[in-house]
Amino acid sequence: MRWNLDKLYPSFDSEKFMSDLKKLDEDLDNFERWAEETLKQKSVKELPQETASELMTVYIDSRISVMSLFSKLYSFSELTFSVDASNSMAKKYTEILEQKLPKITKINVLFTRWLSAAENPDTLIKLIKNSGKLNEHRFFFNEILTKSTHLLSDEEELLAAKLKTSGSDAWASLWNVLTSTVLVDIELNGEKKSLPLPVVRNMANSPDAEARKTAFEAELKAYEKFDKSAAAALNSIKGEVITMAEARGYDSPLALTLENSRMDRETLDAMLMAMKEYFPVFRKYLKRKSRLLGHSKGLPFYDLFAPVGSTAMEFSFEEARDFVVSNFGRFSKALAQYAENAFKQNWIDAEQREGKRGGAFCSNLHPIKESRIMTNFDGSFSSVTTLAHELGHGYHGHCLKDESYLNADYPMPLAETASIFCETLIIQAALKKADDKQKITILENSLQSDTQVIVDIYSRFLFESEVFERRKEAPLSVEELKEIMTKAQKESYGEGLDESSLHPYMWACKPHYYYADYNFYNFPYAFGLLFARGLYAEYLKRGRSFIKEYDELLRETGKNSVYGTAKMAGIDVRDPNFWRSSLDTISGEIAEFLELADSRK
Repeated sequence: MRWNLDKLYPSFDSEKFMSDLKKLDEDLDNFERWAEETLKQKSVKELPQETASELMTVYIDSRISVMSLFSKLYSFSELTFSVDASNSMAKKYTEILEQKLPKITKINVLFTRWLSAAENPDTLIKLIKNSGKLNEHRFFFNEILTKSTHLLSDEEELLAAKLKTSGSDAWASLWNVLTSTVLVDIELNGEKKSLPLPVVRNMANSPDAEARKTAFEAELKAYEKFDKSAAAALNSIKGEVITMAEARGYDSPLALTLENSRMDRETLDAMLMAMKEYFPVFRKYLKRKSRLLGHSKGLPFYDLFAPVGSTAMEFSFEEARDFVVSNFGRFSKALAQYAENAFKQNWIDAEQREGKRGGAFCSNLHPIKESRIMTNFDGSFSSVTTLAHELGHGYHGHCLKDESYLNADYPMPLAETASIFCETLIIQAALKKADDKQKITILENSLQSDTQVIVDIYSRFLFESEVFERRKEAPLSVEELKEIMTKAQKESYGEGLDESSLHPYMWACKPHYYYADYNFYNFPYAFGLLFARGLYAEYLKRGRSFIKEYDELLRETGKNSVYGTAKMAGIDVRDPNFWRSSLDTISGEIAEFLELADSRK
């Protein structure tokens, strides 16, 4: 249940790691020297087309080479640190590598300014289309030209990149250490313990009602140990984002995020509008679950993840592996083979342990055409669907493994497509075999997740929007952050939650708020869920003929917009009716859950 990173490097003091680190410095110096000596001499409009084409090709080749090597080194450091926050070598080399990013930024800025100086963009586009390698990267070039209007001066870009390493990156690292190392004081069955935060948060899935409540109260108390530090980190990161967005000429951090997400505001507004329309349906589910668990009002926050129905749905890690691989195989042989290989080759770190960060993630390692998956497996059906979710991310990377490094970087909303599609496969397959007792457990588990992605995600979007707005004036205190969070939860959940039992510290435990480069890392999950539901509906209609197109769609995500990718599947994401049709599928599952719940009376 621990991953193997040897394909990257055997250790930090290995000859391979040290030689690659040295090579990265040499390659970066050579790349920088080339950019300084070549791109500053003459702009693209002053050069013959053949010469301009050659320089663009050199840039593409050099950037791919440098970034592939950087990615290997950084991934090894970051992955090691993610499962062992006490590893000083991992922390050291993560920071050393981050110090090299300003030089990469400088080179990219020089090229962007050189390219954007083209007198006639149409001529440039024609030039790109006439070269095989350049044409392969035409979406990449188009993005450069689009973003060139938001460039700062060369000196400002370099300074901003340098300051980021000791600014938002450092604050994010501090938050990671805080949440990975804090121990929660808790008393269970008369025994006092000090447990890692992820372990205590996972008790929210416990079938023991008293354990869930005790864990929730202990968790909230534990945040008091570091809430001021977490607030300082959050304020500093959001302050930096506001400053940079304004300096670059964006209307807001959300506008910056949408451009980086390759998504337009019309799509976001259509999706959010449809989500709000369906909140009353989700509240019916929450209130019914509350009654099933013996509560008279809305559902207490600590029971959001409480299991309902049979408690027999528990899995060993081996059982989870077999369940996921076999059900993936019913959809696609390639998907099942990928998952089986991930287990067999020890690409998954699933064990809960002290010093390991909470939650789950997948890191696609394009330079070695593999992936690594981190989860905190606890044997619940929820942890099985989490495995399927992260393996979906891995399969997405697998579909992109033969694409150019620069064409394998997909935007946040599309990042959740394959993961939630795989989750849906597992849930639907489990429902087909289940008896009524198991069915209510599986349905409820799925609805838990859907409620998080639609209702809770909306509360996080509201929270982040208000934090950005108020952070313009001054840093926010712990109490202000708690107040904004509970207000957002009330607006989203309404009477579905017991207002006397909310989670005011949700901002302190979610890593998504601490990524300066990935703001509003909440609505992409909603997009992913509903888009994946739409794709699953296409699969049900078209059967096996859909599978090839699905893989092709995933391969396109690194070189297309959100709107363009969706159009490949015949979906118009600017139309609220598409989002309503996807939400209707969840509404149907809620109706089935309510019917099963009523039959238990």
